[in-house]
Amino acid sequence: MNPALDQLQPYPFEKLRELLGSVQPAADKRPIALSIGEPKHRSPEFVGQALTANLDKLAVYPTTLGLPELRQSIATWCERRFGVPTGWLDAARHVLPVNGTREALFAFTQAVVDRNAKGLVVSPNPFYQIYEGAAFLAGAEPHYLPCLEAHDFNPDFDAVPAETWQRCQILFLCSPGNPTGALIPVKTLKKLIALADEYDFVIAADECYSELYFDEDAPPPGLLSACAELGRSDFARCVVFHSLSKRSNLPGLRSGFVAGDANILKHFLLYRTYHGCAMPVQTQLASVAAWNDEAHVRANRDMYREKFAAVLDILAPVMDAQRPDGGFYLWARTPGDDTLFTRDLFATEHVTVVPGSYLSREVNGVNPGAGRVRMALVAPLAECIEAAERIARFIRGA
Repeated sequence: MNPALDQLQPYPFEKLRELLGSVQPAADKRPIALSIGEPKHRSPEFVGQALTANLDKLAVYPTTLGLPELRQSIATWCERRFGVPTGWLDAARHVLPVNGTREALFAFTQAVVDRNAKGLVVSPNPFYQIYEGAAFLAGAEPHYLPCLEAHDFNPDFDAVPAETWQRCQILFLCSPGNPTGALIPVKTLKKLIALADEYDFVIAADECYSELYFDEDAPPPGLLSACAELGRSDFARCVVFHSLSKRSNLPGLRSGFVAGDANILKHFLLYRTYHGCAMPVQTQLASVAAWNDEAHVRANRDMYREKFAAVLDILAPVMDAQRPDGGFYLWARTPGDDTLFTRDLFATEHVTVVPGSYLSREVNGVNPGAGRVRMALVAPLAECIEAAERIARFIRGA
């Protein structure tokens, strides 16, 4: 067996099951899960209609490169959303459909990392655990940058020594962050692009939460925005990952894309051709419908705004819980140990959250997720309100 498999750590939800496995929750309270970031809002009907209208495509082998109309709809969306000048994104060279960002992030790492270089895959901490697992299985060493409140829950990139950048092969970014919800300013993105040029590494920007934000007049920038402002029409060393899962409440469609540096994507396409991960044709056509519509995305944001306002109105008086810059998570400080808080909350109120320490790694004696929990506000409004009321009651009674 691949010895790197022994380096993989248990997934946060495995740890959570172990933590809660022997706990008997209150029998008189129905369970409310704020643990898993799975969107629960209704999927757009027109996407389902597009899917079923093309079921005859089940008889067709899909190509790894994907349909031209899907790639073009994605390129047009990127132009519209991130201010990329028309024509910069060549749909045939700069865009590649993928089966959701999780699969793509992992596969991308295998394609990009030079195993002989003994390099680093640098990521935020806390982080999406796929970054770490992909690094181990690609033969690289994960390197973690703490995301602390003192730096608005973003890494302090200025504090990273030159020797780390010299060994870096991939820098993973997540904006808005999972679990912090923090946005990386476009000024910082430009600085990171300069570092990528200087030290020759790839920036892989995981932006799957980019369409969940609060101000309709100020959509958050992304890595493509920084490229546009820099006049970087070749998107050199820059690759972005997007998904319909959160944007359009379509986690089961398994549809997303990778866009950016054409030379990197050329090699990634070669890898994927052998990897056997082409998106089914009917899924591609349903995805075209989703990327071409913004009305359902605005309605989605409206529902999250309503939930955050209601939940924070209840929680703010009893705990340090602040509205994030984006995404659908609350990154709340706990009164005491985060694992004990999670366990006792489940036992007393039958509400499930995720300990922040399970989403982070301890480095130099510090776990940046310790003393916090992640709450996913994905359930219906009434259920989120009830969960917040139970949490507030639990804290007051502790």
